[in-house]
Amino acid sequence: MDTGTHVVMGIALGGLATLDPAVGIDNPTAQAVMFGTIIGSQAPDLDTILKLRNNAKYIRNHRGITHSIPAILIWSFLITGLLTIFIPESNLLHLYLWTLLAIVLHVFVDIFNAYGTQALRPFSKKWIALGIINTFDPFIFFTHVVGIIIWVLGGHPGFTFLTVYAILIAYYIIRFIMQRNIIHRLHKLIPNIEQIIISPTMRFRQWHIAIMTDKTFHVARSVNEEIIILDEFERIPVPQTDVIKAAEDDDNISAFLSFSPVYRWEVDEFTDHYEVRFIDLRYRSKGYYPFVAIVQLDQDLNIVSSYTGWIFSEEKLRKKLELIPD
Repeated sequence: MDTGTHVVMGIALGGLATLDPAVGIDNPTAQAVMFGTIIGSQAPDLDTILKLRNNAKYIRNHRGITHSIPAILIWSFLITGLLTIFIPESNLLHLYLWTLLAIVLHVFVDIFNAYGTQALRPFSKKWIALGIINTFDPFIFFTHVVGIIIWVLGGHPGFTFLTVYAILIAYYIIRFIMQRNIIHRLHKLIPNIEQIIISPTMRFRQWHIAIMTDKTFHVARSVNEEIIILDEFERIPVPQTDVIKAAEDDDNISAFLSFSPVYRWEVDEFTDHYEVRFIDLRYRSKGYYPFVAIVQLDQDLNIVSSYTGWIFSEEKLRKKLELIPD
């Protein structure tokens, strides 16, 4: 989820914790728990700092080790230990448990996005991405905001957020059923499907879809329960030529390939250089595929320049990176 949603979730958990007799409403433990749930709800996203280095590091590592089982335990111990220094009167066990819950909830809700997490590390490096909830879901965010407003206006925080989470559990179930219905219709519409990747949007009844069959890639959209096929590409395995092998050694390309489950590739040869491009098929927007990895190599297959990330026009891509013009 986005940072704002994780913040309101942390506040909501702090309010929910008031139902715990050891926490209460107005005492040192309640204060410590509120800090613990807010900080804990943000801690796994500390890896966002990798963006300051480059997109390749960020793509390869975001929601990876920081969302793993060992990291969850480390975050919870560190945050609890820090808070007990500043609020020593707090109940250590209950502070730890509510802080741990905030961190676990952060990782858990991220699993429902299309991006996903490596939540099973160190047992598995597989990305778990259920594709049910958009990274920013207006309903989830504003339901929390309404709960916070009710609290500010005098409502009981515990019972208020107990109601909020009952509503959100029902919402998640509805979204799951919607996704399963789309998958069911796709199997009727397209033969020999091997994989379906569904990416929710901020609009409740609109979904991005990428479909892999034995011979083709299909890019589609579901709008108001109607499946619209937007593009179709022949599924051609990436050839292991010298140019491709050299390109795959680049950090930006290797990061893209480690993250993207469905993509097409292009290789162009110009008079003085080669250009290799990988295009993620999950995020079609206004006829354009904005999530790409590109590398340019000279005639000796030395890497001249490369990029991976979001870009919405060819002009901006080449201007930003000062790539060799076509």
